[in-house]
This record gives sequence, C-alpha cells and structure tokens, in this order.
Amino acid sequence: MSIRSGIPTSAFWAGRPVVVTGGASFIGSHLADALVALGARVTVVDNLSSGLLENIADQVASGAITFHEADLRDAAATERVLAGADTVFHLAAAHGGRGYVDLHQAACAENLYLDGLVFRTALKSGVRKVVYASSGCIYPLHLQGDLSVDLLLTEDLAGPPYDADGMYGHAKLMGELTLRAMHQEYGLKAASCRYFTVYGPRGIENHAVIAMMARALIRQNPFEIWGDGTQVRNWTYVDDIVSGTILAGEHIDDGSAVNLGTTERITVLEAAHMICEMAGYQPEFAFRTDMPTGPVNRIASFERAADILGWQPGTLFAEGVRKTFDWYLAHRDPALLAQNLDQLLTERGVTPGGASTGDIAPDTVPAAV
Repeated sequence: MSIRSGIPTSAFWAGRPVVVTGGASFIGSHLADALVALGARVTVVDNLSSGLLENIADQVASGAITFHEADLRDAAATERVLAGADTVFHLAAAHGGRGYVDLHQAACAENLYLDGLVFRTALKSGVRKVVYASSGCIYPLHLQGDLSVDLLLTEDLAGPPYDADGMYGHAKLMGELTLRAMHQEYGLKAASCRYFTVYGPRGIENHAVIAMMARALIRQNPFEIWGDGTQVRNWTYVDDIVSGTILAGEHIDDGSAVNLGTTERITVLEAAHMICEMAGYQPEFAFRTDMPTGPVNRIASFERAADILGWQPGTLFAEGVRKTFDWYLAHRDPALLAQNLDQLLTERGVTPGGASTGDIAPDTVPAAV
C-alpha cells in the first residue's frame, strides 16, 4: 500500500458537518480546534462533567463551534445531537489516567452502554462514518509484563486470548469489535484509533505526566512515584494524536484499528527527573508500589499508521513535555493544587481549586465525556 502524505487536508473537511463527542475535554478540544482550522462545520457535545467549556469557549463565541451540553447516555439527546452529521468523532467516555481507570472499574464499564448507544444512533441517523477513540489498553496484559523484551505492540496482537487492561480496556475492545461488525453487516464506515498515553496542554492531573508536574509545582518532598519507576511508556503528544485521528477519518473506512503512539521508550523515573529539572527542583523520590501502575512495558508500533495514513509522531518527548510544562505553569496555582492533589490524581470532574466541573458528581455517576 502506498504511503500517504500524513497531513490532514482541508479539501476533504471543508464544509463537512462533524460531531466531536467529549469535545470540551483534553484531547477532544484539540481535535475540535484542528477540525475548525480545516474548515469543517464542527459541533461539540459534552456534559461538562470533566470537560471544560473554557477549552472551546473562544471557538463557540466566534461561531466556529456549535456546542451542546448533553449526556450521551440519554437516547433522545444522542439522537438530537447526531442528526445531520457526516462524521462522528467519538471521544466521549468515562476515562482518565491510571489513577482513575484502575480505581473506577464500574464507571469504566458504563462505556459499553455509552458506545453502543452512540454507534446505534449514528447508524440510525444516517451518519456516514464513525471514528472511535480507542486505547492501548485493549492489548493483552500478558504481553506487557517483561521489561527485557523489546516488544512493539502491533494491531494484530489484540486478538484472542483477550486479556485487556481492566474494564476500561475491555470496554474499548468491545467498542472496536462492535464497530467492525457494524461495518461488515450494515456498511457503516468506521475507524478505531488506539491512543497511547497522551499528554499535552489542557491535560489533567489523573494522567501521569500532569501528575508529575503537579508534584513538582507544589514542591512535594518526597516526590511520590507510583510503582518502582521502571515502567516504560511511549507518551504521545496530543497534536500527533489529533493529526492521526483526522487522517483515520479520511482514509480508513473498514472498521479496522490503527495505533497512534511513539516508539520512544521513556521510564516513569526518567520522566520524573526531566520534569523536576524543568521545575528547578531536586527532591527525594518515594516509590509507591501500593498504588496503581499498569503494565511495565507498553510501546506501540506505528507501522500500520505510517503505511496507510503516512502518519508518524512528530514530537519527541523532550520537546512535548517542555511545551506542556510551560502551559502548566501558566494555568495552575500551586497553593490550590496542594489543597486537593490526592483527589485530582484519582478522580475526574474536579478542578485544581476543588470544585466539580459539572453538576454530576464523578464518584457517583460515571461521566460521559
């Protein structure tokens, strides 16, 4: 298969009506911005239980984005906001970093219902295509337990025996399989994008990179690291995730999945050292092996994305983490962070000032963004 350009095209998206579910959240808001820049007619739907309207406020005020505050677990609301859409980018989910997904299994299980309702409604409403935000968490855990193995996870490794990462990973896997079946049986065009450990501006503290920045900013000492620090990750900058997602919307129709991740091998401890150096801080480290850590060795192959999309990650971790840290310094108050850091590390829908971002308490009803 020939290599494509790897650059999303305005010729494809100009004037095209698209819906971004969860579009006021971290990744969703960046995706919505990029689609606006390509000329798409963008509608964002979000219930603001963890997404922030401020992430898209300027675009809404200018009329570039139409915003609907709605909960996609409500069938009538879902039918209303998907009406007339050509493409649906489905990012809405109960999701978060390791501190959230390991400790909120029941909430993550609600994604099974949420995804099924969105997919069914899209088909019923005549939506041409669904692009699904999946996850590296769909890969079998038994493959990711040995640091001595230089394994790159390829898309075909997601097959039986299924051994996904918790309820979050299982729900994402079922979402992928559902979309593939709907393409095969009903002709719905679809693509699944497997995101790997996304970070960047607008990120929140229950993800590892932002959590480490919070600890550095409040001068936590000892500086806590969950696990022994040897866990390997391929943190992927949000702009690269967005470009790959849009390219999947242009070029993948058959319901198949594609990895969006880097092949950089960065340990948690290496990341912590880099962030502390940026903060001008040299703490002692305390290793919390009693806290959620996830698999020890998770790195994606992006060979398929390069082949069919022409995509490859363009931002090295050292560059992306500096951009993210500069944003974080400009948007966080250390005093407010210190007041409720523990809650920020494991919950959704809580601001650094301690207030909920929406009317739904995230620890009682799972958020649909």
